[in-house]
Amino acid sequence: MRIKFFSRSFDKRLYIQSKKLYEDAGYPCVRLTDQTADGYFYTMLADTDCDIAINVDEDCFISDLDAVVKLVDFAIEGGFANVGCSDGGAAVPRGGNPLVTNPFFNIFNLKLIREKFSKEAVKSFGYKEHREEMEASYPRERLVYSYSFDSICQEPYYQFMLWLAANFRTYYLPSEKHADGFTTILKMPENMDQKQNGYENRVFCLHTWLARFYTTPSWAVKYWMKDQGMQKQRIDDRIAEAYSARGMKVIRFSTLQLLDCLMDRTMRWMVKIPQRIANWPNKLKMKIKLKQKKH
Repeated sequence: MRIKFFSRSFDKRLYIQSKKLYEDAGYPCVRLTDQTADGYFYTMLADTDCDIAINVDEDCFISDLDAVVKLVDFAIEGGFANVGCSDGGAAVPRGGNPLVTNPFFNIFNLKLIREKFSKEAVKSFGYKEHREEMEASYPRERLVYSYSFDSICQEPYYQFMLWLAANFRTYYLPSEKHADGFTTILKMPENMDQKQNGYENRVFCLHTWLARFYTTPSWAVKYWMKDQGMQKQRIDDRIAEAYSARGMKVIRFSTLQLLDCLMDRTMRWMVKIPQRIANWPNKLKMKIKLKQKKH
């Protein structure tokens, strides 16, 4: 199987810190910039030189790389098209649909998914027709925190993830909340076969969330998320924690490297702002749908 790491990235500094924790696996690492919240799934699927995609957000930090390699074997041998963390019911700061995996960490069997995938199939998928069967098959032990099986358009990637869960096997990983009150700790499956013996329930990554506020001043953050403040110190602490677990030293950036990262972020903003404006009509439609559903 041809395996690659993919990361949808906006902040180059975070990407470099995250990538350092998995690049030693020996698989190609692909940074996906200027991609929409669902479009980058299609970019991965279009890469026919890749059979297995390990999707790692730039604010997701691998604390046990050996476990991730074992998890790839687990996904392939178990026939899972997707291994990830539920967007609801799990230790995530949101109460979304548990059938959807939040794309901060996934193992996608692209070779398997391509057997049924088309954009038309995803677009035409009707969740209502499949909901009862899908909900009944969901592992109830994962429903620890708030969730809603009613949620269908919370994020642009929901339609793809729901289609994926209806057509293929998905494994929903166990998780727990970090003591910082926000970070998600992702763990290995509780039951693994003999080849992965000893890796059961092991912590293998930390997802900090709120990377978009990594370099945003507190006075600006409050307009998006009141009382959250600047996130840099908390995220830096989790980076240090993951590096410590690996026995590695956190990367220290030179002035030139920081300048390069600043220039890169400026370029990302130049692309992102027009993308956001162009997507306003779709967001408005989603809000109207949600409002209609509540009433």
